[in-house]
Parts: sequence; structure tokens; C-alpha cells
Amino acid sequence: MENRSYALMTGVFTIALVIAAVLAGLWFNRDRTELVPYEIVTTQSIPGLNPQATVRYRGLEVGRVDEIVFDPRVTGQILIRLSVDKDSPITTTTFASLGYQGVTGIAFIQLDDDRTGSPRLAQREDRPARIPLRPGLLDQLEKRGLAILEKTEQITDSLSKMVAPENQRTIIGAFDSIGKAADAYAAIPQKLEPTFARLPALTAKLDRSLDSFDAAASSVDATADSYKALSTRLQGPDGPLERLNGAIGSLQSATSELELETLPHVVEMTDEARGALRAVKRTATSLSDRPQSILFGAPSARPGPGEPGFVPPTK
Repeated sequence: MENRSYALMTGVFTIALVIAAVLAGLWFNRDRTELVPYEIVTTQSIPGLNPQATVRYRGLEVGRVDEIVFDPRVTGQILIRLSVDKDSPITTTTFASLGYQGVTGIAFIQLDDDRTGSPRLAQREDRPARIPLRPGLLDQLEKRGLAILEKTEQITDSLSKMVAPENQRTIIGAFDSIGKAADAYAAIPQKLEPTFARLPALTAKLDRSLDSFDAAASSVDATADSYKALSTRLQGPDGPLERLNGAIGSLQSATSELELETLPHVVEMTDEARGALRAVKRTATSLSDRPQSILFGAPSARPGPGEPGFVPPTK
């Protein structure tokens, strides 16, 4: 009986010791990090992302995914609730994207920032702050792959239209034309052989023509030198041009003297001659009217009004 009670007490003590060790381990290994709730709202697909997935900020683990639910207010919208370390630099320019671990396909939330120094994202009491979700690498590859597939289909359609029977005949005709053109170009060197044979003679004639041009240029230079010497002699101090300039100056001086001295005398003589002619004209008129004035002289003038002997005219 005593052995059984001793074994029972030993078992109870062992179980209590194990429970105490587990509780102590949990107590010492508990996570003392203060977490802040955040929320991601997206309409994109999130394959491979599950609750308790890791949240990383530029590769460093800063939290976990708490819950993934559909938004009850907006149909088709997904809410991803996160718990992130309080000291994480979550700012107004921070964004999230989906990352994948190796080849396992397990997704995690990758946080990043467009620029440094942005203000921290403010928290609200009524609901967690929201972080935008941008397309990840796989989403971008999917979109680009779809665009590439569309372009490939367009190219395939263009090729199918190009190899249609009508276009095939056109292409064959073009190749035939190219072949004929190649044959024509191949015959060109044979036609040019006589011309090439005459090239040495043409080159010799061209050399002789160049020699003639050189001689003509030398003659032109000599003529230019002669004209230059003639121009120098004509324009010299005792040259003809200088003498001609002196004669022109003398003629200009004589003309000025004639205008200043002779012409006034001529004008005065002309005025006197005009006065004499007018006097002769008056005399001739008086003789024509009264010829007896030559013998008896000119009659005396009749007295005018107020003068002695004035007789008023009678009616």
C-alpha cells in the first residue's frame, strides 16, 4: 500500500513539474512586442496569402496577418487586417505588395516606401489606418503576359493574312521581279566594260585639259598684272587721270567766275536795252499819231480840273 502511494505522489510531482516547466517556458518566451493594427483594402486577387502570414518591411519581419475577410460594405472588396510592430516606420507613403517565399508559393505582405522622411501614418480610434496594396511582381507579370499574348495573337493574325493565297501570289511575283532585277544588274558590268576600257584615254585627255587650264590661268594672271600696272600708272601723281582732274578743276573755276562776274553785267545791259527799246517805241507811236510834232513840237497838255484855263466839257 505504501509503495502505491509513493508511486502516486511521484507521478503527481512529475506532472506538476512538467506543467510548471511549460508555463515557465511560455512565460519567458512570450512576445512582449507592442503591435499596432493596420488594414489593407484591395480588389486584387491574393493567392497564397493566409492568416498568420508574415509581414515584412523591406525584408525585415515586423508583424503578421491577423485576418482576411470580405468587406461587408463593398461587394468584392477584401480586407486584410495586420498587426505591425509599433516602432515600424509606417508613413503616409508606405504601400504593400504580395511577396512569395522561394518555390513554396507561400505569400507574405511586403511593406515598402516611395521615399524617406514622410510623416508617420496617423492612427484612428474608430478603425485601423489603411495601407494601399499595389500589384506585386506576379500580378505585373500576369498583366504583361496577357498584353504579350494579345500582341502575339495580332501578329499571328497578320501572318495568317500575309500567307493567304492572294498575298502568296503577290510575294511570288515580287520574288520574280527581284530575280529579273538581279539578272539585269548582272548584265550591267558586261555593258560597262567598253566604257571602262576607254577610261585611260579619257583620263589622259582630262590631264591635257587640266594642263591647258593651268596655262590659261597663268595667262590670266599675267594679264591681271598688266592691268594692275596700267592702273598704277594712270592713277600716279603725274598720270593722265591726275591731269584730267586738274583740268576739270580749272574748268569749274572758270565757270564759277563767269557766273559771278560776267553774267550780272550781261543782265544789266539787257535791262538797259529793254528800256531804250520801250522809249523808241513810245516815240514812234507819238510820231505816228502826230507827225506835225516834228515841226511844231509836241502840243502842250490840256489843263486838268483846278488848273488855270480848264474848261469843263459840254454836253
